[in-house]
Amino acid sequence: MLLVNQIRENYSGVLTGLQKRNFPHVETVLKTVIDLDDLRKHYQFQKDDFKAEGNSISREIGQLMKEGKKEVSDVIKVRSADIKERIKRYEEYNIKAEADLKALLYTIPNVPHISVPAGKTADDNEVVLENGVIPTLHADKLPHWDLIKKYDIIDFDLGVKITGAGFPVYKGKGARLQRALINFFLDEALAQGYYEIQPPILVNEDSGYGTGQLPDKEGQMYFADADKLYLIPTGEVPITNIYRDVILSESDLPIKNVGHSPCFRREAGSWGAHVRGLNRLHQFDKVEIVQITHPDKSYETLESMSSYVQGLLQKLELPYRVLRLCGGDMGFTSALTYDMEVFSAGQERWLEVSSVSNFETYQSNRLKLRFRGEDKKIQLAHSLNGSALALPRIVAAILENNQTPDGINMPKVLHRYLGFDMIS
Repeated sequence: MLLVNQIRENYSGVLTGLQKRNFPHVETVLKTVIDLDDLRKHYQFQKDDFKAEGNSISREIGQLMKEGKKEVSDVIKVRSADIKERIKRYEEYNIKAEADLKALLYTIPNVPHISVPAGKTADDNEVVLENGVIPTLHADKLPHWDLIKKYDIIDFDLGVKITGAGFPVYKGKGARLQRALINFFLDEALAQGYYEIQPPILVNEDSGYGTGQLPDKEGQMYFADADKLYLIPTGEVPITNIYRDVILSESDLPIKNVGHSPCFRREAGSWGAHVRGLNRLHQFDKVEIVQITHPDKSYETLESMSSYVQGLLQKLELPYRVLRLCGGDMGFTSALTYDMEVFSAGQERWLEVSSVSNFETYQSNRLKLRFRGEDKKIQLAHSLNGSALALPRIVAAILENNQTPDGINMPKVLHRYLGFDMIS
């Protein structure tokens, strides 16, 4: 959530940034924010003014009672009662103005970093770099949805029987490949100084608001109505919410957490060949990295997290590219996002497998995630997260890129986790 002072003190910068996102009616919205804040301040001033007058009258009444001037005191008490009623009224006005302001701020996305390119769709994203060699496959190459049937390692029909579309069943070497990737990703993160967390996979409404899934993404999350809990769309939500309403010490920073979790996304309205097979699921596994940093170091941290994810893709021997997302394709809460895409040779297309984002103070303002500096001043921390990595499209690319007429070779880095080097 944006800070009102951020809008007041850098109005033109906020305006330009939100225009880059194609945020509708931006000038009207920002003006309304300032007007509501002015109104809130006015009500607060009036309330405080009447409180001061009421306190003065209370002291005067006390003095009159000591002096035995009850009749004069009773006259003044009438004014005191009127003041109390005004204080109550302005308190109600103030609460309403604060609620309206907060509700409006919740609808405004984060301001993009200056390096974010303008644009409306994924076609306008900027390719930062490409790495690796796109494999040349044999003439009878198959997409992964045919490969998994051929080798009987993932069963979509069985998933439909048990649950519904988008909930595959992993079997035999397919299940072992899942487990191998999870353990590989976790071990790599631990070696880089991340602290492992196994979070809950259901969260309350406060957690959804804290990291920005609410009120923006209600339609994308599964909701357990009886208990008012949401199934997590990503491990970022519970892991980052560990620090909700927390004041850290500057010496605690940076905080580096990693966690594996299943993720659940309704993905309403997703249809077509581009979401076939493992390309888009309602349930999938992901290893998430989260960092809480000093504001002065968050963009340095973002670059290091991007490099770390790239290192995983290099070890898996997957050709990839890094995109800087344009304003129109960025997530609601992000100030700058890098997407990592791998080339899946069976489909002959790029597949997104990771997003690494800096949220600056957008999440921490909602979370009230702060730290006390060496000067004893308290300020908002910066939060970042990244997929390291999401499994389905990684599995799709591994299967497609490494297929041979005799079977599917597994990346060497996974052999010790798998206990086999080929699916055949």
